[in-house]
Amino acid sequence: MIWKRKLQTDGGNSVVPALDTLNEASESSIVLVEQFPTLARGYDMPAGSDSLWQQGPVIEPGPMLPRFMASAADDVESESADRLSRRRLALRDALAASQPVVSREAFAGRHDQMLRLINAIEEQRVHVVIYGERGIGKTSLAHVFAETAREARYHVIYASCGTAANFPDMFRSILTNIPRLYHSSVMPNSAEAEAGDNFDVMLPEGPFGARELADVLAGVLGTRVLIVLDEYDRVVDVNFRRDVAELIKNLSDRAARVQLIITGVALNLDELIGYAPSIRRNITGLPMIPMSNAEMHDLLRMGERAADIVYGDDGVETICQMAGGSPYLVRLLGHQAGLLAMDDGRDKVTQADARRAVDLVIREWQASLPRRVQSNLAREEAKAHWELLVSAAKAGSSADGWFTVDDVYAETGGSMSQLTIERDLKLFVNTVDLLERREGPGDPHFRFGYPGVASLLMMSAAMARQVA
Repeated sequence: MIWKRKLQTDGGNSVVPALDTLNEASESSIVLVEQFPTLARGYDMPAGSDSLWQQGPVIEPGPMLPRFMASAADDVESESADRLSRRRLALRDALAASQPVVSREAFAGRHDQMLRLINAIEEQRVHVVIYGERGIGKTSLAHVFAETAREARYHVIYASCGTAANFPDMFRSILTNIPRLYHSSVMPNSAEAEAGDNFDVMLPEGPFGARELADVLAGVLGTRVLIVLDEYDRVVDVNFRRDVAELIKNLSDRAARVQLIITGVALNLDELIGYAPSIRRNITGLPMIPMSNAEMHDLLRMGERAADIVYGDDGVETICQMAGGSPYLVRLLGHQAGLLAMDDGRDKVTQADARRAVDLVIREWQASLPRRVQSNLAREEAKAHWELLVSAAKAGSSADGWFTVDDVYAETGGSMSQLTIERDLKLFVNTVDLLERREGPGDPHFRFGYPGVASLLMMSAAMARQVA
């Protein structure tokens, strides 16, 4: 943008170009006098040209672009955020479903599970395996329990497992978080204590096994150590699982002041840790069952207190029915329904808001599926066998998603014969590409070929029943 082409110098004085030169500027040019008044005052303006100089086209401001409501430090500036923005952020903090709960302030329900977990650690001195289906609150319970244990001066280390989990690497990293001062061989005023080393320096170099690790951990003194292994179901290395079982046995045999809390997706204890009778008396299973209606109500009340809104009875009923006891879905639907009500300028969440929230979630889930999967779900074969697919989705809620004909038969309540179920399931393996089939000993196993299809089917079916 040029408001003059050239400064001509005459006897050392700057001369402003003629007005016709200024008029050649684009209509979209910004008058620099308004932006930089000191720049304009640096020149000798021709007499009577002030008004002409400041004239320019009036530009209507366009729509303001969306902006963040809070800074990256989660601070909400009073001059840039109104009450509605603050309430939206408060509702997000109370009911956000994208991350597990990490503090007691945002935790609701699960009183019995927390009590059982504390009793198993404090009174029984056993190792604990927390298991259940996805989105049921296992990781949230582990985080809130860890906070509670730290207040009692337990030394808690949290580790998340992955498909490439390696026993020596995982536990060497864990031991870097235990100060060597807590080992029975180290005196408080010794050089080892003053060096600030951790337990990892006591491990042998290179690979090691459960026995060598137990030798080090058996020396814990002055505290009790809790090691949380989250998402244990993701571990694919059978040697890792075998070494963890051996570690549990060694720690228990030596009465070590170290206990493991293992969490993972599974339907039962053996499914997660395998058949290990030698450690059965050293561990206790803690199944995470679906939330009760009272617990789901408590969860929504957290959103009410945070955002100063009210969830109507019919809205609560719809959310609870759609969620099916899943705290993840209660948070997700409650958050969306609350935002919809606030966007409409209302402080009460109605059944209409809850249904709109369910519809939004279903659409988002469906949109996240590959186009091929969406097309297959829309085929006439899928519509004709919708009840079968929903029953298969319920049957496949195990850790790995596999189910059998008998599992689907149980979900249908015997309304279809097993031969009919197997024939129709094969249709969605071959003709309609929605299922995978695995042959092996015993009955064939089936599984939905893409994650998210089962959840979409169950949510859609629940919504259809609620509307009906």
